[in-house]
Amino acid sequence: MGERSDHPQGPGATENSGAQEIEATVVLGIRITDWPALRAAARAAVEDLDFAGIDPAGQREELLREVSEDPNAALGALLHPDRLVAAIPGIEALGGTLEISVTDDFAPDFAELFPLESEDGDSGDWTLTPRTACLLHTQLIGLADAAYDDLEEHGDDPVTDEDEGDWTVFGRLPARTWHLHRGWRRALARTFDDLADDLALGEWPLPRCLAEEIALRLALSDARALLGAQPESVADMMGDLPADLYDYDWDGCADELFGVFGPDDGDPDLSTAQRTEALLAATHPEGWFLPYEDAEERDTGRGYRR
Repeated sequence: MGERSDHPQGPGATENSGAQEIEATVVLGIRITDWPALRAAARAAVEDLDFAGIDPAGQREELLREVSEDPNAALGALLHPDRLVAAIPGIEALGGTLEISVTDDFAPDFAELFPLESEDGDSGDWTLTPRTACLLHTQLIGLADAAYDDLEEHGDDPVTDEDEGDWTVFGRLPARTWHLHRGWRRALARTFDDLADDLALGEWPLPRCLAEEIALRLALSDARALLGAQPESVADMMGDLPADLYDYDWDGCADELFGVFGPDDGDPDLSTAQRTEALLAATHPEGWFLPYEDAEERDTGRGYRR
């Protein structure tokens, strides 16, 4: 009687016999909750890669730049098929592609992020409601998109009186900014995303610098205009979000969101808005991105969407 074999292919199977070629499709839904951690992991993955060709160092440096600025690129470095397969014993990669896209219907759960009642069940004073946060978030994202579109179309071209209407965002800014360079404009575009990210994390979008003051003003203005012109569209956008007395209280937003961080100096008889206007007029636009003294500085390595 022959010896029993526990090999799944029987006693005559060799180590490689019966090997199969398999095509595996994996669909992942991912929400980025810690961009600095994702960026650091992607940079570490790039440092471990072997580059070949004419300029390996240049290739590495370029990929490091991409994963440091773009979450999609960071995910691509970490989720590449070769990298995933390398972590699984007993298989080899025969090829594959990776596709990453942002889902159009993704939105933060504003009802959960901005509850209308406190934990003890009491409704407090003025609060940023789910519907207000949703509409404001939508406007900030839209302004960021439009600002990056302006950049792609116009680059470093100055805004002029004749073509002011051809600029979706930068033509709306004070004329003293119209001749500023692409880098300044890109930083301004990022301020809309920064404030939108605050909302997506359940935090009030409190401006931390003069540039964010400008960005939030534009978003509040656009939100007010959209609600007045297309109330049905706004209602459809809200879906099942709970309604509240403080929904779309733009004057309350101005009172509560501005002035938490600076400017707290200047004429004490002036309102917060007036002190801000005075500081904007006295500060060169290059200095608009300097954080207020009492505001936490944003991550300097957070990169840009585009």
